[in-house]
Amino acid sequence: MADVVDRLEPGARRPRRQTILLWQAAVGVAAVALWEALVSAGAIDAFFVSRPTAIARRMWMWSGDGTIWRHLATTLEESLLGLLIGSALGIALGFWFGRSPRLAAIFDPYITMLNAVPRIVLAPLFLLWFGLGIWSKVALAVTLVFFVMFFSTYQGVRDADRVLVDNVRMLGASPRQLVRHVLVPSALTWIFSSLQASLGFAMVGAVVGEYLGSTRGLGYVIAQAEGTFDTTGVFAGMTVLAVVVVIVSAAVSRLERWLLRWKA
Repeated sequence: MADVVDRLEPGARRPRRQTILLWQAAVGVAAVALWEALVSAGAIDAFFVSRPTAIARRMWMWSGDGTIWRHLATTLEESLLGLLIGSALGIALGFWFGRSPRLAAIFDPYITMLNAVPRIVLAPLFLLWFGLGIWSKVALAVTLVFFVMFFSTYQGVRDADRVLVDNVRMLGASPRQLVRHVLVPSALTWIFSSLQASLGFAMVGAVVGEYLGSTRGLGYVIAQAEGTFDTTGVFAGMTVLAVVVVIVSAAVSRLERWLLRWKA
């Protein structure tokens, strides 16, 4: 959503980025202020939803004593590993299947069946196979990221301009040159558009794995807070997670604009 201004139709009036950021901040502030006001007025019970000021104090306390940084580092490590491994496998297999229609047709029902398996069902198996360490969470994140990147890359390769592909082959381009100069640029847009979703899925996989069984991480923090009916701790953990996702997503958007600067 951060790059929505850059994707308007040609000729459409483009709002200034600063204006968009101001409106985004205004919406956030208004929502938080309304939340605080409803709790203060007694319209909402603070026991169930806490209040923004209490959540901010908890996050400040965690930041001051260093509690949150250790858990955040663990979650980011698991998410990054899951994103990298899942993306690498998905992109590689997507390119392979995209260039081999017969192979794709053979494995299509198996890919569909595997994609239909609920990931939450796999979490206990990964805990059994890999233990309570980071790799069970990485494995869960990989299963969430892989299919998103696979289908995006496959579609990007399949949507390459056939006239351009045929012309490049007629000019004597090698398979390696065809991939580098035609298929990769065609798939990049699809890959980066899916990278935003994959990032969120990687974080979800890591946190869900920590929630089900771990000794550290944001999922562990949220699970411990839920176990003691500490709604402030639950919302504080979710807020930290949301802020990190927004920051990393903005970084990915900037990287996307830089890598795809050759596009109109």
